[in-house]
Amino acid sequence: MARIRPRGNGPQGLPGISVTGRRAGTFCLLLIATLCVQATRVQVFEAKELDHNSANQRLTIERYSQPRGNILVGADPVTGSVPTGGRYDYKRSYTDGPMYAAVTGFASQAYGNTQLEGTEDDLLTGTDGRLASWAVWNALARKQNPGGDVYTTLDRAAQEAAMRGLGSQKGAVAAIEPATGRILALASTPSYDPGSFAGYSSADQTAWNRLQTDTDQPMLNRALRQTYPPGSTFKVVTAAAALADGIVTDIDAPTDAPSPYVMPGTTTPLVNATSACDRPGLSLDTAMVLSCNSVLGYLGVQTGLDRMVGMAASFGFNDGRLDMPVRPARSNFDTKMNQSQVALSSIGQFDTAATPLVMAMVAAGVANNGTVMRPQLVDKLTKSDGAVVQLMKPAVYKRAMTPEVAGQVQTLMTDVVEDGTGRNARIGGAVVGGKTGTAQHGVDNSGTPYAWFISWAKPAGSTAVPPVAVAVVIADSDATDVTGGGLAAPIARSVMQAVLGR
Repeated sequence: MARIRPRGNGPQGLPGISVTGRRAGTFCLLLIATLCVQATRVQVFEAKELDHNSANQRLTIERYSQPRGNILVGADPVTGSVPTGGRYDYKRSYTDGPMYAAVTGFASQAYGNTQLEGTEDDLLTGTDGRLASWAVWNALARKQNPGGDVYTTLDRAAQEAAMRGLGSQKGAVAAIEPATGRILALASTPSYDPGSFAGYSSADQTAWNRLQTDTDQPMLNRALRQTYPPGSTFKVVTAAAALADGIVTDIDAPTDAPSPYVMPGTTTPLVNATSACDRPGLSLDTAMVLSCNSVLGYLGVQTGLDRMVGMAASFGFNDGRLDMPVRPARSNFDTKMNQSQVALSSIGQFDTAATPLVMAMVAAGVANNGTVMRPQLVDKLTKSDGAVVQLMKPAVYKRAMTPEVAGQVQTLMTDVVEDGTGRNARIGGAVVGGKTGTAQHGVDNSGTPYAWFISWAKPAGSTAVPPVAVAVVIADSDATDVTGGGLAAPIARSVMQAVLGR
């Protein structure tokens, strides 16, 4: 009888499974495993990189598929979203865009985001994980939440007064609530309409190009991103340092300042704007009222570089990370100088340069009895339904001086307004302290001077911390009186009146 052999070479002699078949099956399994590994790599490990690949338009389309959250001043939105009817469903819109451009920045489909539109972009677009009720599920499902809202610390009346006061001049205003650090006004002129290039059309591109080539630089944020020599407003810092270090103990007593004061290591006297300063032994109070360069330059040298650097740093100088959450430009007070350079820096010249924000912090620190609060532009972040995501709290930045020293500097500043160069800042029924500044710049000081004024104000008879401190700089003006008292002080007065009028 013939033996029947099983076909194939499968296990246990099962028919139909050849060596070739087994190899094909194994190969298919390997292919499936490879596909799984590749899918895992792409969808898990490379997901973030692919999401942000410039060639991937899915996230961009999704980003503009719903209205963007709003930025608010008080209870009122100063932003919105409008349907485009194009590839991207919605684009950003602005209510009175030039008024708040220094705060909101812009959100453009073509040119990105700046200012609060940039720092709070995740919340505004709905991608911030704090907006999700089920964060893990939303991440897996790639679900987009409604955009949240950003409530600013701005005071509408103060902001309007700042912009109205600046008018067509090139300049900036920063106003702070001294006790909390809340920013009440942040204005820069000339300004621009961020809604004019919020979309992706040729009209948006034309508007953008026009702004980029405008010689007046309307998109330059002069309140935060531009530094200027602060001139005599820096004398407030120098006076505080001299008092804190005991170089001066009585603001009404004669100082040792000579006249003329020849800067150390040179044959160059430090000249004054008025001959009334050309007397030896003037008191600190008289020197501040008259804004005497010779006395404050001398006192800066006597105080010394290290202590001058320390006092300047207490007000925000030399800090490149003064986020609020927007990051301003770094204000500068050199840490390596010879004595003649210290003298010049002590009157706000040489390489000393400051943003209006930091000079507002100087005034606010004095007003707050020596404690400088961290500047704060955002009050709270919320979901679209109003639920609070994050509530900002005041935070101490530095303790610049004791309350006793601060009280002496407050007296110096009130005397400047009552009897000196700051008379244009007087407000009926209020106590106002201030300091003028007219800063030279350019080759051989040939540029139009920068007109500065820093100040604070409170109701007469009040023992509370003043509710407002202001810094104003006019960088370019057609006025004939290019001085801090003539140009900048009236603007500061109107901003302070707006806050006191609340």
